[in-house]
Amino acid sequence: MSEIDLTILFASVIAAAAPILLATLGETITEKSGIINLSLDGTIMLSAMSAFVIALKTDNLFVGFVFAAVVGGLVAAVVAFFSIYLKQNQVAVGFVLTLMTRDLAYFIGSPYSRMQGPQVGPMSIPVLRDIPFLGDVLFQHNLPVYFSMVMIGVVWWYMYKTRLGLRLRSVGENPEASYARGISPNRVQMVYAVCGGLLVGLAGAAFSLCIKPGWGQPQGAEGSGWIALALVIFGGWNPVKAALGAYLFAFLQVMSIYFQGWLPSIPAQVFQVAPFPLMIFILVIVFFAQKESFVRWAEDKPVIRAIIHALYAAAPSALGRRYSEE
Repeated sequence: MSEIDLTILFASVIAAAAPILLATLGETITEKSGIINLSLDGTIMLSAMSAFVIALKTDNLFVGFVFAAVVGGLVAAVVAFFSIYLKQNQVAVGFVLTLMTRDLAYFIGSPYSRMQGPQVGPMSIPVLRDIPFLGDVLFQHNLPVYFSMVMIGVVWWYMYKTRLGLRLRSVGENPEASYARGISPNRVQMVYAVCGGLLVGLAGAAFSLCIKPGWGQPQGAEGSGWIALALVIFGGWNPVKAALGAYLFAFLQVMSIYFQGWLPSIPAQVFQVAPFPLMIFILVIVFFAQKESFVRWAEDKPVIRAIIHALYAAAPSALGRRYSEE
């Protein structure tokens, strides 16, 4: 590849990763508090539809993004409320909601399918855009892409460098001990479930107003929520590692387009679905990285040991466990 081709490739990866990155960061925040939100895939679809329709009706992109974020927060609030206060199974509630919100998005959005509408344009950053190579790769995108990149550092800093982040992690690890220290686990989980949902909603808006402008059936964002859930596990519930996973998945997606041109004899559908089984394969490796027997086997194999160390992850101890302050 020439330098121009590499610039286009990496710039495309940065742009394509933005929606999945936002959803992954949102779910990382939610799961760090101990709540599993399986409604991501349907929430992204409903938010994408809502953002496009509202932006179209109001001719205001900002209102579209705000409405999508609210939709994501409301769906997450339903999951958290049923789990925290009604003591229902988080997985079951989330799964039902993802099916309901997806179908709701298709039903309500049907009249707007394939319509032309507003979309976010690129906004290059002065001075920084003139940096050789990096300027073209990082600083000639639109605002949602910049926002997704900034949120990586913001979420990491908040989780690991602030007192509030310490409370968030303590509730996800041991809600009983947190309660004994005067922290309300129920309140913390509700707040961060909604915060995570807001980012998931913005992910949906990023799809329909930036990456794949418009609304249709299919939209092209189907399956993104499940990938985001997988990336949270891949990243070990660490926002930086999860973000790297989002960029890896985007890289696989973009490369599949290149492979279609390089290998025209192979059906295009093969390359379109290839990133998904590859991510499953990576998750299998992550699973084995947690096994003590596999770790012992790799002790005298430096390369494999280094990979295991990089992929090792431990879920929050209270993840998915219902807790009652009473």
